[in-house]
Amino acid sequence: MKLHIDEVTGLVLAGGRARRMAGRDKGLIELAGRPMAHWVVQRLVPQTASVLISANRSIERYADFGFEVIRDVDDGFLGPLAGISAGLTQAATPWLVTVPCDSPLLADNLVVRLSAAVPEKGAGIAVAHDGNRLQPVFSLIHRDLAPDLVDFLHSGGRKIDLWLDRHDWARVDFSDHPEMFLNINTPEELAELEQRLQL
Repeated sequence: MKLHIDEVTGLVLAGGRARRMAGRDKGLIELAGRPMAHWVVQRLVPQTASVLISANRSIERYADFGFEVIRDVDDGFLGPLAGISAGLTQAATPWLVTVPCDSPLLADNLVVRLSAAVPEKGAGIAVAHDGNRLQPVFSLIHRDLAPDLVDFLHSGGRKIDLWLDRHDWARVDFSDHPEMFLNINTPEELAELEQRLQL
């Protein structure tokens, strides 16, 4: 199915603890002079009707990006599914595309390729695959699945793959775009990516 841009809301997931970056808010770490999440947002804006930022701290700084910031319903940093749940609830469009805040090299055709894999009718999910493993934080999800995700979280579920298995979902091959999955978890990875962007 080919979705129109007006049917898709973008969600930048920036609500984690970033333990491997000494607790620093990963989306706000400077990358070549700009916060890392800013790179992600700029890649997402042309592909979506609007963008939401999921964050549980630094709310005012994320709001300075000029987009709506949403928080998890439950406190405690419950993982990306909690941010996705909030995004599905807040989205004004039928579809939500999710991306992490620390993957600044998003494919400019991410939404087009994910949407090509979802069914013509009804709720659905499309998930990116890097050629070796599934990358479930890069997903396109129908808003009608919001109540089921709320139920899953309330029952104690936290793992994305277990929630996916409750539904029909499509795997989308992005092995031709491996740089999209180069996320930043260490200062060394940050320096390496910054050097790459300046080439």
